[in-house]
Amino acid sequence: MQLLRLAWALTGAAVCCFVILLIHSHVLKEGQLAAGTCEIVTLDRDSSQPRRTIARQTARCACKKGQIAGTTRARPACVDALIVRSRQWCEMTPCLDDEGCDLLVNHSGWTCTQPGGRVKTTTVS
Repeated sequence: MQLLRLAWALTGAAVCCFVILLIHSHVLKEGQLAAGTCEIVTLDRDSSQPRRTIARQTARCACKKGQIAGTTRARPACVDALIVRSRQWCEMTPCLDDEGCDLLVNHSGWTCTQPGGRVKTTTVS
């Protein structure tokens, strides 16, 4: 009888360890991003020129298959890779809701024009 209890206890412990291992493998480890999300890693601003601010940011993204790092509503985001390959930047909705988007002539980036006339230019490096 004691041998049967011991066997059941060991089986229960093994099942418990397996469940914990399974749960741990599905939970994100520290430093990992969830699929389809981005985070800003660095942000540098240069205001040394009058009436002009140059901002450079680096983002880290964990995009799903068929997506690539881009910009949506002035924030880093995963966007359809076809948008980036075709350089039709305004299709990823890079500007805020009240801004207008226009492609640069050479398709190297886009401009976001605010209602007051202020223009933000973004170029892709």
